[in-house]
Amino acid sequence: MTPPDFNLLITLDALLSEGSVASAARRLHLSPSAMSRALARLRDTTGDPLLVRSGRGMVPTPRALQLRESVADLVQQVESALRPATAPDLHTLTRTFALRCSDGFVENFGPALLARLHAQAPGVRLRFVQKSDLNDSALQQGRVDLETGVVTVHTRPDLRTRALFRDHFVGVVRLGHALSQQDITPQRYAAGQHILVSRREQETGLVDEALQLLGLSRQIACFVGGFATALALVRDSDLITAVPERHTRQLRAGLHTFALPVALPQITVSMQWHPRMDADPAHRWLRNVLAEVCGEPDAS
Repeated sequence: MTPPDFNLLITLDALLSEGSVASAARRLHLSPSAMSRALARLRDTTGDPLLVRSGRGMVPTPRALQLRESVADLVQQVESALRPATAPDLHTLTRTFALRCSDGFVENFGPALLARLHAQAPGVRLRFVQKSDLNDSALQQGRVDLETGVVTVHTRPDLRTRALFRDHFVGVVRLGHALSQQDITPQRYAAGQHILVSRREQETGLVDEALQLLGLSRQIACFVGGFATALALVRDSDLITAVPERHTRQLRAGLHTFALPVALPQITVSMQWHPRMDADPAHRWLRNVLAEVCGEPDAS
């Protein structure tokens, strides 16, 4: 069976609405002869004359009258489906988004983000997903809608990214720690017991590279997979850790923060999403809100 030519639906709608080959041709910007040929194809396809001459005009057949309303509805549905997506009605939008993020992100940006979302779209909910590793397959599989983090060589190249804010590393110890009492030199800093935060089970990091340039090395007492765990250990020990300043601002409450005595590069925290969500109006709105919240100095 030959598949139907759905373009004929638009032609049929014009003919049934106008009741004239010439008028339908003008409506669709076709020549009268081209419209006549299209009518002939419609007659062959439907097995019905559809429009027949009556005096100087044309009148629809019973089959045409039966089709007129349903064909008009079908054409409207097709046009609606192919029309570019419009901005969502935020007041009626009902949707749950999953946001995967590292330790500290929810504590620092969650309250402001939720307040902004609730004010603009009360029916939208967020599900925060803990980022326990650097596996970004959740975006590809659609299990999460957005993810925040640092783009690295390991990030999937097909993901979309947008920078949120710049951050830098700081040192952290408990209140009363020896490093909170005097000026911190690279030598004093390296002499302590350290915690390394690494989700890839690496045994050295940026701090070790910076110390090595000065001919120094540090002793790493333990390895952890997140900033919150590192700061919890620091709080009740003499251990030292290095964490992103803005990303962990709330988590560091009650601890002593200091400038690292070695030079480390800044990092850029970005949001990432799968390309299939690019044109989704609600997802685009969420991305813009997240960028606004993270771009505000007082949002953290």
